Amino acid sequence: MDLRQPLTVGAAPYPFSFDPAETALVVIDMQRDFLEPGGFGESLGNDVGQLRKVIDPLRAVLAACRVAGMTVIHTREGHLPDLSDCPPAKLLRGSPRARIGDPGPKGRILVRGEDGHDIIEELYPAPGEPVIDKPGKGAFYATDFGDLLVSHGIRKLVVTGVTTEVCVHTTVREANDRGYECLVLSDCVGSYFPEFQRAGLEMIAAQGGIFGWTAPSEAFLAALAGTSAASQPR
Repeated sequence: MDLRQPLTVGAAPYPFSFDPAETALVVIDMQRDFLEPGGFGESLGNDVGQLRKVIDPLRAVLAACRVAGMTVIHTREGHLPDLSDCPPAKLLRGSPRARIGDPGPKGRILVRGEDGHDIIEELYPAPGEPVIDKPGKGAFYATDFGDLLVSHGIRKLVVTGVTTEVCVHTTVREANDRGYECLVLSDCVGSYFPEFQRAGLEMIAAQGGIFGWTAPSEAFLAALAGTSAASQPR
């Protein structure tokens, strides 16, 4: 396909237009400890099934973006083994028996290099796809994510991953402040809490798109395929 051709997705609050050559798919924190049964997320009492709903639609989007030749960037939240990049306010949150750096079901919790820190097999990065290891919620903080976008000539982001109200929202807000236009795929982001999922998506597109746009993956895939379904708002 011609990557110079602008495409349009039916989105809220109004259609989102993008040039695939200047747009990156961002896959946020699809990590084993957050999504897999028996991982850290489930050990806290969360229903990982709420997040696993994202896997199949996101896998389809990831495959389509790879075929289209779009830039794909993955992120992982986690810290250095000595926790020197973890501020006290984050380190001391939660139960003393289940804090960052403590032993968890899949290794030390949120520590880089541990099994639970890695990305799930279904969405594992392809060779050459950048992986941003971030110590905070947002992808820009204390990382080279911003420099990577500039070096690839990226102007717009298609944002996916978990969780909607935390790392997805923080990254979208950071990107918006830096002048990037973001399309959040509603069925490719997930929260452990359905009420947070609904509110988080509504906040992004509120007030004329205060932080960005939202659309189902079906509309985005239709745009990449160049079909008429891409122009139908959902």
